[in-house]
Amino acid sequence: MELTTPGPTLGVVGGGQLGRMLGEAAGPLGVSVICSDPTPDPPAATVVADTIEGEFDDYDTLLALAERADVLTYEIELADPDTLERVSEETGTPVHPDPGTLRTIQDKLHQNQAFAEAGIPLPEFRQVDSAKDLHAAGEELGWPVMVKARSGGYDGRGNTPCSGPDDVERALSEIAGPALVEEMVPFERELAVIGVRGADGTEAFPVTETVHEEEILRELVCPARTSDAVRERAHEVALDVLDELDGRGVYGIELFEVSEALASDASGEGTDPRAEDEILVNEVAPRPHNSGHWTIEGAVTSQFEQHVRATMGFPLGSVEQRDPSVTSNILGDVDEPEIARLKNAETILETPRAHLHWYGKREVRPLRKMGHVTLTGDDAVDLLAEARALRKGLTFR
Repeated sequence: MELTTPGPTLGVVGGGQLGRMLGEAAGPLGVSVICSDPTPDPPAATVVADTIEGEFDDYDTLLALAERADVLTYEIELADPDTLERVSEETGTPVHPDPGTLRTIQDKLHQNQAFAEAGIPLPEFRQVDSAKDLHAAGEELGWPVMVKARSGGYDGRGNTPCSGPDDVERALSEIAGPALVEEMVPFERELAVIGVRGADGTEAFPVTETVHEEEILRELVCPARTSDAVRERAHEVALDVLDELDGRGVYGIELFEVSEALASDASGEGTDPRAEDEILVNEVAPRPHNSGHWTIEGAVTSQFEQHVRATMGFPLGSVEQRDPSVTSNILGDVDEPEIARLKNAETILETPRAHLHWYGKREVRPLRKMGHVTLTGDDAVDLLAEARALRKGLTFR
């Protein structure tokens, strides 16, 4: 491996906050980043070498990006795998993770089917094509159930609970498209693992606890506040997931730590063998993920540097955690879209071992992710209390 100036270029489909943080991580490695994005001035624009305006699935846009890059990747699942395959074949520019992996991940039903076939523990699920299907699935799995859009959902969007037969029409109207239904899992907590597949093997970062409100990820706590045995099992399941995915890069793997209630079936008789796993896979994202933002300050190598290393074929960095870490997302607290003006940001900058990340979005919307704050220290519980206090002082109003 030789370092040169100019160095190699990584083309990224998507220029949002993930593209921005990829650009920040790539520079010290001598890698330039060019992003494509539908907006003329996306968040990544002030950090990366250049941006190309165009839709995520536009052939001419992706072709222009591939012609200027040594490797292509994506920071959003709205990238089109067929178009990525086409421009890769025409230009010889490899795509990581593999477009076939993206194609599987984009359809939650196909994702679940692939993982179930591989023996990876999942919630029970059924395909739903009609109200009749949802009625039948609810009776079989037990009400309530979770209905998920097969494609297009993110940050909790595209998911809706269905309480019973009288709620079927409402649930399907909210999904408004092909769907699947999953049993409602009685989990103790939600966990996540950032896995990485490199040229020479796979690694996984420490297990993180994810705290959601209103289906939106609010906080990260690492190490997760659970037992060593659960963390070990979550790590094991994450590596099993990586074995089923093709292509180099970072993957966000969302998990449930299930409660003992899952040990009995719906009739109250018998034992569900999945209770022995203690961990079920919820969803997977083939890209850097919000649940890994703590790694920027909290790990030896951030998830963003790892993604650059992996996609470019460089040796992977250490996934070791430096310190206990807590991350709190800064979300829009407005009622309607407006120009973004975050007030009281100086309280974060004045706090020792607090790290502010502003995503550079010009408009704030209700619950839109506008930035995050990470605190590192000696005790995750104390850090969480401090992070919550800091977040309460921030407002866009």
